[in-house]
This record gives sequence, structure tokens and C-alpha cells, in this order.
Amino acid sequence: MTDQSKLVRATAPALHSIDAQTGAIVSDAFAVHGFDDVAAACAAAEAAFDIYRATDRATRAAFLDRIGDEIVTIGDVLIETAVRESGLPRARLEGERGRTVGQLRLFADVVRRGEWLGLRIDPALPDRQPAPRPDLRLRMVPLGPVAVFGASNFPLAFSTAGGDTASALAAGCPVVVKGHPAHPAAGALVAEAIRRAVSASGLPEGVFSHLVGAGNALGAALVQDPRIAAVGFTGSRGGGLALVKLAQARPVPIPVYAEMSSINPVVLLPHALAARGAALGSAFVGSLTMGAGQFCTNPGLVLAMEGEGLDVFVTAAVAALQASVGATMLTGGIHAAYGQGVQALAAHEDVETLAQGQAGEGVAAGRAALFATDAAAFLRDEALGHEVFGASSLLVRCRDADELRDVLAKVEGQLTATLQMDAEDEALAATLIPILERKAGRILANGWPTGVEVTHAMVHGGPYPATSDARTTSVGSLAIDRFLRPVSYQNLASALLPAELRDGTANDVPVLIDGKRN
Repeated sequence: MTDQSKLVRATAPALHSIDAQTGAIVSDAFAVHGFDDVAAACAAAEAAFDIYRATDRATRAAFLDRIGDEIVTIGDVLIETAVRESGLPRARLEGERGRTVGQLRLFADVVRRGEWLGLRIDPALPDRQPAPRPDLRLRMVPLGPVAVFGASNFPLAFSTAGGDTASALAAGCPVVVKGHPAHPAAGALVAEAIRRAVSASGLPEGVFSHLVGAGNALGAALVQDPRIAAVGFTGSRGGGLALVKLAQARPVPIPVYAEMSSINPVVLLPHALAARGAALGSAFVGSLTMGAGQFCTNPGLVLAMEGEGLDVFVTAAVAALQASVGATMLTGGIHAAYGQGVQALAAHEDVETLAQGQAGEGVAAGRAALFATDAAAFLRDEALGHEVFGASSLLVRCRDADELRDVLAKVEGQLTATLQMDAEDEALAATLIPILERKAGRILANGWPTGVEVTHAMVHGGPYPATSDARTTSVGSLAIDRFLRPVSYQNLASALLPAELRDGTANDVPVLIDGKRN
């Protein structure tokens, strides 16, 4: 395989590490890859696939743990590099590193336990009438090499060694990462850590590759390569849909698991507002401005019925937001797009500007903004329900519960929906939950959508446009299912069956035998 760390393409634009706060170049030009390198990486992944997918569970789990160890070994230089390239605070990135390593260890544990194999055995019934039943045995197998696109807003946890990479490797799929150009130095450090783990585990080089380049052409070539079997993506709706279109236009279409756009409605129910409107207003702004609002679960829409409780909430939210200081956004492009989105809301004839935060330091600092409209205007103009990526939110005032339900029925698919409620609100909440189940992948009570636990029961997905496939999650152990498919073996001799499906094999993995757990 071509040494990716030494390739430079003179025809490609130079790629540098940029200080997010100052906009200054802080590195020499990074090696940039071209179409030949995409083909080489995909060929290496294909060559490694059968070897890697045949690894036993202990070997694969140890490999995932080793990646985590190697990332920890990088030390402070990884955090300092990610802080510089993203503008995110050190504490946030230390937590993100912990989450990245934690995801790898979670999937190592998942691999060891083996439930992901989905083993099923329906023994033959030769005497069944009117026709005998054949012997049927099923397991899940990996799809093949997976392309993963690094995300700008999570330089570690959703990027080179993030959840898509961890879950694909856990499934037995080699991974080719298209690193995000906003953090080339951090991506290079993590990529080298993964390569060390590949080598130390005795695995083929093609199990992992890391491609670097700005623009869309490199990613398009990766998705179109016939050896790629699936794609993981976190980013804009436009970017995700472009990849879906490319993947579906291939001679052999492939799935694209794209997390794209969400405004994560927060519903403030009347009794909760009456009891704690001021506290809710302050807490809402804390969630809205966290990380300069650059979370896919940022609360970009607030719904409530008019009344004194809502007035109290607004007063507290306005005060908290006006006191907030704009934080550096991830890139100049994201900052510019945020500014355009805020200006469009401010200029909308049916939208009132409630408050803006204070200007921050740096060339890409984004000021938080809170706007308000009424339900009738929101229902008339679908553009009011579109995401503005950053610390901007729209409050929709509803006259009554019926209008509240109408607005919820109108919103697009979401990653999350939140109910702020007290016990006296439960009857109303019960009428909203069926609507929210159709709209969101995760429904919260008395919390805020920012913050996604990496657990077995987490869903970080949702109906379009939150994701391109509402049946999946990109966070939590269930994410491994995206990169697996079922194979059924009918009447195969025992010697030809996978070891875990043979009779008499000591098996520590759950098996569904004739519909019953072993």
C-alpha cells in the first residue's frame, strides 16, 4: 500500500492546520491525497477484508482496546492540537477524548459478548407435515470496507477514531477515513495511533486508511469506489444528501448512514413553566450556547403555550443570553453560514428578535441569538423550521394545546425532542408522545438535548432529515448493526458451518434455537 504519510499532490490545494480563533496558519502543508490514493486505500481495505472479518472475537476486541490505549498515549499534544484547530475549550476536548476511548472500549466489550452475531438455529423437522422443514442457521456478517467522513464539530468522538469507525471495526469491516480538513493535525495524530494498533495486533495494513484533502472530489471518489460497501457521515444536510445520491447512482448502490440536520424541539409544558419558568430560561441558554451551539442536538426550537409562565421564561432567557459571550466557531465557513442564518431570521417579517449575546474575541466568534414567532407563522413558512447551525433558537408561541400539537406535527424529523414537564403536565404529555415518536429518535423529559450518552439503550438518529436512515443510530452499541447483514445457511454439513453455528460447539454467545433463547 502507498505510504499515505508522504504523499503530496501538486495539483491539489495545499492543506494547513489553522488556528480557529485567529485564522492563522500554524503548520506546514499537509500531504494531500489524490484519486490514485483513494483507489489504493480501497484496494488495501478489500484485500484485508476476508482476513479481518475472520479474526476471533478476542483478537478483534483487543485491537479496539489497543486503539484506545494508543490514543491515550498521544497525551497532551492531541488535546492542544484539537483546541487550536477547533476553538473548543480544553475541558470539552478532554471529555471528548474520554468519550472516544470509551466508545472503543464499549465496542470491544460488545465484540467479546457476541450478541451482535445474532445467532439463530431452526433445526430440521424431517417428519413435519405436509412438508419437512430444512435445517436453517443464521448469523450476521460484516458488509465490507466502510468509508467514514470525519465531522467538524467533534474532532475526536465523531471523526478519525469516532463512533462510525469504532462500530465498523467492531463489525469486522476495514475502514477508510476521509479526514475533516478543519482538523488535519489532530486527525493525523489519531490516524497514526490507529495504524500503530493495527501493526501491534498483527493485522493487515488495509484494515485502516486515512485520506486527507480539501474539497468534495476526494470524498466523492471514495463513495463511488466499487470496493466500498457502506458510508458513515456526520455533517450538513447538503453534504449528506450529495453522498446518498452518489451512493445510489452506483452500479451497485450502497447504504449511506448520514446524520445531517436537527433543531431538537423543546416543549415547555404549562405547569413546569408556572413552577420554574425562570430556572428553565437560564438552563435553556446554557444548553443553547454550549460549544458555541455547534452540537447536532442543540435546542434550536422552543414551543410553549402563551401565559405568565412563558413570560417569566423569556425574561430569564433574554437576560442569560444577553450576558453570554460569543465563542469561537469551528471554521470560518461555519461562522459565515451561521451569520447568514441569523440575519435571515432577524429580517423575517413574522419573526421578533428577542436578544443577542455579546461579541466574542477572534475572527470566527458567533453571537448567540434568540428569536420568537407565533404558531400561525411557523405553520405557514417551512423555512422557519430549518436548522441554523450555531447558538440560535426560535421560540414558537402557541395559543393552546391543539396549536401546539399542530406545530409538532409540522416539524421535520429530529434527533431529539424534549418535554419540560411537571406531574400535572402528564396528561397533556401523553397526547404529545405519539407525535414525538414519529418525529424523533430520542424523547427526553426534564433535561436538555445537548449531551449524548454512549450506552446500549441510546439512539442518536431519527427520521429524515435528522438522518438518512431512521432505523439506525450512530451512537451506542446498536450502531454496529449498520455494518452487518444476515446470512442463512440451509442444510449445510457441520464442517461447512461457521464454528458458532455447529452442533456440540461450546458456545458462550446467545443463540435463538427454534425461537427460544439458549
